Amino acid sequence: MFRQATIFLLILTTLTANCSRFFVFAGFELNKKYIVSNLCENRNRPYLHCNGKCYFMKKIRQAEENEKKEASKDNLNRLEVSFFHEPFKLSFPEPVLLTGIEQYFPVYTYQYTSRYLSTIFRPPKQAA
Repeated sequence: MFRQATIFLLILTTLTANCSRFFVFAGFELNKKYIVSNLCENRNRPYLHCNGKCYFMKKIRQAEENEKKEASKDNLNRLEVSFFHEPFKLSFPEPVLLTGIEQYFPVYTYQYTSRYLSTIFRPPKQAA
């Protein structure tokens, strides 16, 4: 249950960050009557047929600006990480002396076998 809730929360967070314009549009469509009657800049001029689009465009611009700010913050964080530099340290390990240690090497055996059958295949004879 905890795992499913965590997955749902992560998916919701990802969708919220990437689909802010969609949520602005959905909020506009769901609250259209309230926006037209109370929040629209042209509510006193019905002949313009604005129907709350001015408010909607204002919210879309705000969402775009927020996305740009978040992107610039993200770029700044990436820039900080890319300039992190650890100084290079050259070090040599101490040599290990191998005195008193006997090493046994296996006996070398010649294991090549020819698949050439000399009884069947004979080299060509040269004409004299």
